[in-house]
Amino acid sequence: MFKNFFRTCFFFLVLLSQALPIRADEGMWLPMLIHQKIPQMKELGSRLAAEDIYSMNRACLKDAIVHFGGGCTGEVISAEGLLITNHHCGYGQIQSHSTVEHDYLKDGFWARTRQEELPNKTLTVTFLRKMEDVTQQVLEGVTAQMSEVERQGLIDANIKTISEQTLQGLDRKFYSVRITPAYYGNQYFLYLNETFRDVRLVGAPPSSIGKFGGDTDNWMWPRHTGDFSLFRIYAGPDNQPADYSPDNVPYRPRHHLTISAKGVQPGDFTMVYGYPGRTQQYVLSPAVDYLVNHSNPQKIRLRTLRLDVMNREQAKDPAVRIQYSSKNAGVSNSWKKWQGETRGIINAGTIAKKQDFERRFQQWAVDSGRQEYINLIPAMKELYCQLEPYMFASEMYTEAVMAVELLRFASNLESTLVRNGTARAAEVARDFFKDYFLPIDREIFELLFTEFYRLMEPIAHLLPGDAPEGQPLAAAGDFDQLTTATDFAQLAASLYNTSALTDRQKTMELLAKDSAQALSLIREDPAFRLVSPFVEKNRTAIQPQITEINRELNLLYRTWIQAIMEFDSDRIFYPDANSTLRVTYGTVQGYSPADAVMYLPVSTIDGIMQKDDPNIFDYDIPQSLRDIYTVRDFGHWSSNGTVPVCFIATNHTSGGNSGSPVLNADGHLLGLNFDRVWEGTMSDIEFDPSVCRNISVDIRYVLFVMEKIGKAEYLFKELDICKE
Repeated sequence: MFKNFFRTCFFFLVLLSQALPIRADEGMWLPMLIHQKIPQMKELGSRLAAEDIYSMNRACLKDAIVHFGGGCTGEVISAEGLLITNHHCGYGQIQSHSTVEHDYLKDGFWARTRQEELPNKTLTVTFLRKMEDVTQQVLEGVTAQMSEVERQGLIDANIKTISEQTLQGLDRKFYSVRITPAYYGNQYFLYLNETFRDVRLVGAPPSSIGKFGGDTDNWMWPRHTGDFSLFRIYAGPDNQPADYSPDNVPYRPRHHLTISAKGVQPGDFTMVYGYPGRTQQYVLSPAVDYLVNHSNPQKIRLRTLRLDVMNREQAKDPAVRIQYSSKNAGVSNSWKKWQGETRGIINAGTIAKKQDFERRFQQWAVDSGRQEYINLIPAMKELYCQLEPYMFASEMYTEAVMAVELLRFASNLESTLVRNGTARAAEVARDFFKDYFLPIDREIFELLFTEFYRLMEPIAHLLPGDAPEGQPLAAAGDFDQLTTATDFAQLAASLYNTSALTDRQKTMELLAKDSAQALSLIREDPAFRLVSPFVEKNRTAIQPQITEINRELNLLYRTWIQAIMEFDSDRIFYPDANSTLRVTYGTVQGYSPADAVMYLPVSTIDGIMQKDDPNIFDYDIPQSLRDIYTVRDFGHWSSNGTVPVCFIATNHTSGGNSGSPVLNADGHLLGLNFDRVWEGTMSDIEFDPSVCRNISVDIRYVLFVMEKIGKAEYLFKELDICKE
């Protein structure tokens, strides 16, 4: 009786916390300027000082955070270089080591010794070592009288000088400088980075845990995905970055994260520290309208066609399933994100809000006599009108023409031969054929080209070749077999039967010849002959226009940011994300996505068992997990009689934040960010505090899986775990 009473009281308190006004702290803040936000963070419960987060004087949290593979975030969790990130961030590496005989995707992987840790040829991790505001140096000598070409030329020269000075005495193979604009060039920041090139796979759960829910649950809440994988950073004997060598040793980091086993409660402070990709918080309404009503719907349609073919063929053959697992995940991730983004923008009324803001701004500019701002919005809208057909063509080229594996391979092979010769081209070919299944590619070719030509008909002048008025569109240059836009089945039959590039042996024989002869044969191959006019048209007629119009737009956006800061002076502006290190903060909170629907902020292993279905691939969990659940063998990771799995919070995140640490008020690791809720995926454009939530896997579930499923207790010896 009393147990039920306390459960009822707890449930009521949770619901009450959801009903209270939400304090959602929008923004992706620069670490070196985080002292400005410390008071607000402390109001939410943080006990961190600015120096704990970012410091040039001592080791701090930034020294445990890495840019993982250039597209995700990871964090160091031991003094021996052990690194944790998302399973989907390490997916390509896990797949690359997988075979039908050793299916690490299906079965998981755990290195029992350092010798069993698997090297990854191209994987790197990068630490930020220094960040600096270099606006004054970058803009030195710039005057209002300069033309834009002169201005940019001087800025580029200044950036080169600053970069050279910063890199003096450093090994440029492992150190790099990046100077990026913020607020569309109103400010500039320098990032000195250190890159490690020997990163080895240590452990990964089976995909039935690490990818539990698959594409069905992707971007959704509630979530029950154990989205983590473990790697180790290796360095030379001197603890400096080094190329892979069996003699390398585990890296000794400047700082590593303490793990909190205490868990989370509604209202708890959370901080995400990572590398968000790209956001566009300040774009005008035409840019959002194009995204919602033109770009996203067509990209979604094209990717649906690809996914339908992949899913069907992967279900037939385990070898094909392995080959296309990473490809499928890459295609489906954006596919589903775009759907949620579109829906979120519509539900939030983002276009109308921006239009209203633009009307109010225009009236303010007129009323206040700000002549320099009066024509700003009309000029930007005109440029968007000019940009749209070229952007659409570029996206269609990417999502249709270059989405065909054979065509992309032909183009890459030719350019690799030109730049690097036959040895490197042979490597490209071997990588390609390892994960290539011709029937999938052939069917996708037919479907995509048919749809591509339908979509491109209103802007047929951006297609290669010159189609006579009122006649069927010619598809590609001088490829003999294609006569009309409806001949794609015939074209596919001819292309895939005659191209040497569909056959591994023929391709390798071709690449065994000298570079000049190999290049000549590649250029004569039907696949290259077909794709080449598209590449050339894109290069000469589409991308230059996009570049030039965007250059003009960015100039106006530089003024736009200045203008709206004056107009909306009470608003706090943060720079758009650009794949540089950022801090976001918020609290653990549920949300209500629709009438009469309320989501609690924590999911548990009970939800995994409720979804478990051996007949559905996405929900077929390991038998060992079923057995553990049956006997309730939860060990140290039990909380209220169950195991927490995931939680959501109000942190402002984006692509690139995958794998980012979610830290508590003391800077201890609570979990790994891996997703956003579907209703809030428009946060790259508009952050809606009522529905924008980041999804994280609870570190307690990670430790539970490591111990109970992976039998990797030995790794716990190098972890600092705090239970208070």
